[in-house]
Amino acid sequence: MYRYLGRRLLHSIPVVAAVIVGAFVIIVLVPGDPALNMLGYNATPESLAILRRDLGLDRSVPEQFIGFLRGAVVGDFGESILKKEPVRDVIASRAVISFALLLYSVVIAVLVAVPLAILSAVKKNRWQDHLMRLGSMVTFAMPSFWLGLLLALFFAIRLGWLPVAGYDKTSVLTILRSLTLPATTIGLFLAPILARTLRSSIIEVLDQEYVEAARARGYRESRVIGRHVMRNSLIATVTVLSLIIGFMISGSVIIENVFAIPGLGSLIVDAVLQRDYPVIQALVLFFGLTVIVINLAADLTYAAIDPRVRLITR
Repeated sequence: MYRYLGRRLLHSIPVVAAVIVGAFVIIVLVPGDPALNMLGYNATPESLAILRRDLGLDRSVPEQFIGFLRGAVVGDFGESILKKEPVRDVIASRAVISFALLLYSVVIAVLVAVPLAILSAVKKNRWQDHLMRLGSMVTFAMPSFWLGLLLALFFAIRLGWLPVAGYDKTSVLTILRSLTLPATTIGLFLAPILARTLRSSIIEVLDQEYVEAARARGYRESRVIGRHVMRNSLIATVTVLSLIIGFMISGSVIIENVFAIPGLGSLIVDAVLQRDYPVIQALVLFFGLTVIVINLAADLTYAAIDPRVRLITR
C-alpha cells in the first residue's frame, strides 16, 4: 500500500505544479493594470504605487513567481484588499463552512443513491426500475438553483420547517438547519449520477458466476447483495463520486449565493466582483489542490476495495 501511495504522490506532482502556475498567471494575464482595476481610474498615482508594491507588481515576472511560490509553500498569500485581513485567515474561516456543506451533500447523495440503485438493479426492467430512471432524469435535468428555490418555497416558506437562507452558527443544530436546504439541493442534483452508475455496476456484477455460487450455498439475498455484489460494484461508483465532489466544489458557488451561505463559493464571487486578486489566486490554488487530494483519496479507496488495483498499477 505504501508503494502504491508513493506512486500516486509522484504522479500528482506535475498536476500540483500546473495548478500553482495557473493560479499565478491569473494576475499576469489580467488585461491592463491589476492595481488600476482594483482601485478604479480615479486612483492617485501614490495609491497605485503602494498597491503595486503590496502585490509585488513592481518586480519582474520571475521574481513575482518566486515570491508567490514561497508564499504558497507556507500558506502566505498576503492581505485581502477587500477585508484588510490575511488571505489565509479569510479562507480558513470560510473553508470550514464549505467543507461542512460538501460533506453534508455527499451524505445525502449517497443515502439517496445507494438504496435506489440497489432496488433498480434488483428490479431490473420492472416498474420500480423505470420509475427510478425517470425520476433521476427529471432531477438531474433541473438546474440546481431552480431545484434549490423549489425546496426553499416548499420546506421553508410553505411549511416553515427550515430557514430560507442565511447561516446561524449558534449551535450544531442551527448549523445543520442552515445547511440542510443547500445540502439537499446539491445532494438531490448529484444523486442520480451516482444511482445510475451504481445500478449499472450492480447489474453487471449480478451476472457473475461467484454471485450465483453464493446463492447456491444458501446465503440470504441481502447477504449476497451486501457482501459480494456491493463490494465489487463500488470501484466505478468511487470514480464517479470523486469527479462529482470536484464538480460540487465549483457548483457550490451558485448554491451558496442562492442560500446566502458564507462559504468559499460566495467568497470567490465577492473577490471577483471586488477584484480582490490575492484572494482569487489563493482560492484557485486551494480549489485545485483540494481536487487533487480528493482524487488521491479515491485512488487509495480503489486499492482498499480491490487489492488487484495495486498489482495492475505496478
